[in-house]
Amino acid sequence: MKIEFQDAVNVLASGVTFTHRDGIIEEWDINNTNIPQPSQADIDAKIIELEAEWTANQYQRDRASSYPSVGDQLDMLMKDMKNGTTTHQEACEAVKAQFPKP
Repeated sequence: MKIEFQDAVNVLASGVTFTHRDGIIEEWDINNTNIPQPSQADIDAKIIELEAEWTANQYQRDRASSYPSVGDQLDMLMKDMKNGTTTHQEACEAVKAQFPKP
């Protein structure tokens, strides 16, 4: 995912309405807020920060799509409780081993 200019501005100045073109703010509506317009350096730094955060959290997205469905996990838990097994724990640990936290 590419972090866009407006994503960074929205994080820096949540609730402010603005328009931009080619990464330059054209209109800054502060009618309902007292939030100052961020500098270009602040916006650029926020884009870098958000991209780094997105990259660092890739393992979370990989894990989320690899875990068994909630229904399957509940079924595993019920069977584990009934049979004294650890299939649910093993399934979760396998996903975590496949996509380790950095």
